[in-house]
Amino acid sequence: MNPHHPAWAPPHCPNPNCKYHNTLQRQWRFKRLGFYTRRCAPHRIQRYLCLDCRVSFSRQTFDTTYWLKRPEILPNLFMKTVGAMANRQIARDLQAAPATIDNQLARLGRHCLLFHAQRLAAAPLAGDLVIDGFESFEFSQYHPFHHHLAVEADTSFVRYFTDSELRRKGRMTEYQKSRRRQLESRLGTPEPGNVRRDVQEMLEVALRDSTVATVRSDDHRTYPYAMREVPCCIDHMITSAKRRRTARNPLFEANLLDLLVRHSQAGHRRETISWPKRRQGSAERLAILVVWRNYIKRRREKGPPDTPAMLKGIEAEPLSAKGVLAERLFRSRIDLPPRWGKYYDRTVVTREFRVNRRHKLKRAR
Repeated sequence: MNPHHPAWAPPHCPNPNCKYHNTLQRQWRFKRLGFYTRRCAPHRIQRYLCLDCRVSFSRQTFDTTYWLKRPEILPNLFMKTVGAMANRQIARDLQAAPATIDNQLARLGRHCLLFHAQRLAAAPLAGDLVIDGFESFEFSQYHPFHHHLAVEADTSFVRYFTDSELRRKGRMTEYQKSRRRQLESRLGTPEPGNVRRDVQEMLEVALRDSTVATVRSDDHRTYPYAMREVPCCIDHMITSAKRRRTARNPLFEANLLDLLVRHSQAGHRRETISWPKRRQGSAERLAILVVWRNYIKRRREKGPPDTPAMLKGIEAEPLSAKGVLAERLFRSRIDLPPRWGKYYDRTVVTREFRVNRRHKLKRAR
């Protein structure tokens, strides 16, 4: 229920250190503690007091717009982000500072990580899985990386993603080779075997609780090694990466997801000037796209109005951006997989930056 609904009551104590934070117990007691007013609607906000830990809070504590001066930006930002608008374009359109858009986009990405993780924990087991690596770069083309994607073949439901730093490869001029050596001597190189480890984590999360699974992929030589470490009996079906990308291709769902990422994300379009400056920001935008793809967008534009989440039995109807943002989700109440925990805390580092901002807020976790 929306926190500003007249019949709303606080579902739990928002204090992570309170015993009534994670467990819903009927004996939890709280009392009303007056109101405070603010400039944006609703102007009058009810306050409460937990009678166990004596921490005060308000209705706004349970809203996704907690501590925001312009709460109307979030739902608009959601749709503009998956509509391939870059941050400064969005800032001009919404008449906000670029830093405001950057900060709210990071908040939106964290919310989407929690939103999908919460529903993935209760989702049915994965069907046939299609995995692929989506290649992009951060800061410059000397710092490529992969987003590893896992999507179900039968429902188009995107289950999980990770990322891996890569070393620049391919044809280079002598100057480019020299430049790469200079950067690697100053910044270091990606850890050996990181692709295998990150693909392994992706499969472990996507196939959680499954004992037998079918995984489709291209002929990437790292995938078989990653699958050996997954605690699941995997039937690995390999399709050549050179095969035509039609609907008859066994990797069609992964190819379609790659196409949607290219089409719907400003930073991943060909020859764009909006390329990701940080891998962290790219992961946050991808989390938003995953929620949009799974819970808002219909699976096929010319087919039934069913979303992938509806086909999985997770949702009864398509959601809207406002529906996704209906209530605040607490990090302390939802378990995130290891890599998504790093995304949430913003600990993914871009080597070119001396300062990589972390998410360290105590109240707005």
